[in-house]
Amino acid sequence: MNYDDIEILFAEDSMEDAMLTIRALNKSGFTNKLLHVKDGAEALDFIYCRGIYSDRNPKSHPKLILLDLKMPKMSGIQVLEKVKSDDELKSIPVVILTSSQEDPDIEKCYSLGANSYIVKPVDSNNFFNSIKEIGMYWMILSQPAL
Repeated sequence: MNYDDIEILFAEDSMEDAMLTIRALNKSGFTNKLLHVKDGAEALDFIYCRGIYSDRNPKSHPKLILLDLKMPKMSGIQVLEKVKSDDELKSIPVVILTSSQEDPDIEKCYSLGANSYIVKPVDSNNFFNSIKEIGMYWMILSQPAL
């Protein structure tokens, strides 16, 4: 895989949720340039070209970041805070995709600059359709910041 071609960076520690999300994005045609990482630390390694991603072009950024909140090593909130505080990265849309419906989590994410906060639907059909719509909106309809 050419890591410089990644359009969607997807950080999710639950393999079940990851597989459902990837399958939904695949049905929409968005997985050929998707990278799934299992925690926030790996997400930042990818973004900042560290570790196994050190040979990546540092000017090549994903078009969309999908983040779960509760992940090992580093939370989605910590990744969001780092991305949105970096002048070179802050225009990348970050969508929080989580099971947390807690008001403090929602408020914190929006105050840090999240572009959207989506609670994962419990029903797999609703989850599947929601993910397809996320892909369609952020990858096709939404115009990136200049």
